[in-house]
Amino acid sequence: MPYPEPTSPAPPKLGIVLVGLPGSGKSTVGRQLARRLALPFADSDHVIEQRLGCPIREFFEREGENAFRDLEEAVIGDLTQAHAGVLATGGGAVLRPTNRQRLRDAGQVIYLRSMPEEVFRRVRHDGNRPLLQVDDPLARLRTLHDERDPLYRETCHFVIETGRPSVSTLVNMILMQLELAGLLSPGP
Repeated sequence: MPYPEPTSPAPPKLGIVLVGLPGSGKSTVGRQLARRLALPFADSDHVIEQRLGCPIREFFEREGENAFRDLEEAVIGDLTQAHAGVLATGGGAVLRPTNRQRLRDAGQVIYLRSMPEEVFRRVRHDGNRPLLQVDDPLARLRTLHDERDPLYRETCHFVIETGRPSVSTLVNMILMQLELAGLLSPGP
């Protein structure tokens, strides 16, 4: 009986996870990054809304933050097991230790670090972000930044300061970091 041919393991798929404050550009940058790398893209908040059949804000108001975080943890668990590509997470995905570990294990975690004032400028007219539906959203963003910045840093492999660059510039900055770390071949 002949021996089976040895098989080489499949090359590892590059997983890229984006974390950061609500409105820091994770979904927008993630979509373009996935396109540039020809990888699938997933947005955990979008998956949550698909499962809920309603906007997150509606569920958040009806069921509360703890119920939302439970669902978010389940979705992060599913996505980190099944998705090989670029994953944009919700701003609070790093609040639970289980999520932080799953995200780190899923691939390279990139923290899109935005200052609260920049985020406020981008999202001040967006009524779909439940945690920002308060009398002083800028103060809320400052509080979120102070609370979450250490968690984003604990979770990430790379920090990209977003500032005011264009989306394509941010994508290029991420690609350059991944190339410098030896995780991507240099582009043309």
